[in-house]
Amino acid sequence: MMISLGIDFGTSGARTVAIDATGKTLAEAKHTFTGAELATAPAQWQTGLFCLLEQLPLELRQKIEAIAIDGTSSTVLLCDATGNPIVAPLLYNDDRGIAVMDKLRAIAPPHHVAIGATSSLAKLLWWQKACRGAQMCAPTKIYFLHQADWLGFLLHGQLGMSDYHNALKLGYDVERLCYPDWLLKLPALPNLPQVLTPGAPVGEVTVEVRSRLGLPQGCVVRAGTTDSIAAFLASGANSPGEAVTSLGSTLVLKLLSQTRVEDARSGIYSHRLGDLWLTGGASNTGGAVLRHFFTDAELETLSSQIDPNYKSPLDYYPLLKAGDRFPINDPHLPPRLEPRPENPVEFLHGLLESMARIEARGYQLLQQLGVTPLRCVYTAGGGAKNAVWSQIRARHLGVPVAQSAHAEAAYGTALLAQMSC
Repeated sequence: MMISLGIDFGTSGARTVAIDATGKTLAEAKHTFTGAELATAPAQWQTGLFCLLEQLPLELRQKIEAIAIDGTSSTVLLCDATGNPIVAPLLYNDDRGIAVMDKLRAIAPPHHVAIGATSSLAKLLWWQKACRGAQMCAPTKIYFLHQADWLGFLLHGQLGMSDYHNALKLGYDVERLCYPDWLLKLPALPNLPQVLTPGAPVGEVTVEVRSRLGLPQGCVVRAGTTDSIAAFLASGANSPGEAVTSLGSTLVLKLLSQTRVEDARSGIYSHRLGDLWLTGGASNTGGAVLRHFFTDAELETLSSQIDPNYKSPLDYYPLLKAGDRFPINDPHLPPRLEPRPENPVEFLHGLLESMARIEARGYQLLQQLGVTPLRCVYTAGGGAKNAVWSQIRARHLGVPVAQSAHAEAAYGTALLAQMSC
């Protein structure tokens, strides 16, 4: 029996899903990070990775033929020639790249997807500026990796391998399948990863890993993807005009289109997905804002008291700190959370309504730029469980809203591994 394994690293923890050749889920496991653990992220990522695998039954591990990993987009780190991180990683939402935006705009083509304070390339330029002259930034000794790249290295042992989903915001040209000249001409570049098609074989798991986990000889690690694309793959969406909104800590939109659209001014970019394009963007609003004000139990109780057919008069832009990426790409955009009514039901209604407006605005922007017309939206992430929120969103979107076929992004990553077997 062929078993494929998908591993998903998100903002709050990691999950894995094992599936058979028919797509049936055979086993799942999860590992939760704590706030303190995130401060030393690489060590905790490594712990989480092996903890997940060791939770799976040995008899199942012995039949795994392929593994793929997804990570948060633009979470990056610098490693030495042995793969050891040399500085703390910069997470997906780290916006210190604001300090190098002028340089970024000067070197990248106008409106390029990499022009953003949180892009992988902005973080690379920030590192170059921050450690100029320092030994740790000697380019021939340093590797620039994405989260999924490094986690894959822990399994297959080949340093500096990536996929073109993760590499998009580094500046990789996904049409020509190469790094552009304007990027390669930058001075003092570290070793950039070799970029493969997502799902392409990278290498077999190392003897050490195979021995530790009981994996079979020939178990292949495949090039991964980002967490939001994994969620799209898990949704069941497969036709142009179908979209997935991931309601996790942030709000991420992905629409399958026959047309590629790029507009850095609005934080819009397109991932290559076979012969089609996965077009969308990511907003900093989302579940992290909701959990700042409410517990999960409160969200469930208060949501049940909201009439989704009634439009809240509250007009918020719910952020935890200044700055958004999409549909308004402005690192200085201020949060708008006033006025706050005393009734928590009204406050929550205002938050959900305002997030639905941001989502709808995002899809409207995509339509204006010429993507395939929106036909339906699948919902992934923790927010998919909130039926009231889904009804509010459907009212704003004007198309059917349904839950994804599979809730876990790790399921989509397992499909990615399986599709290439």
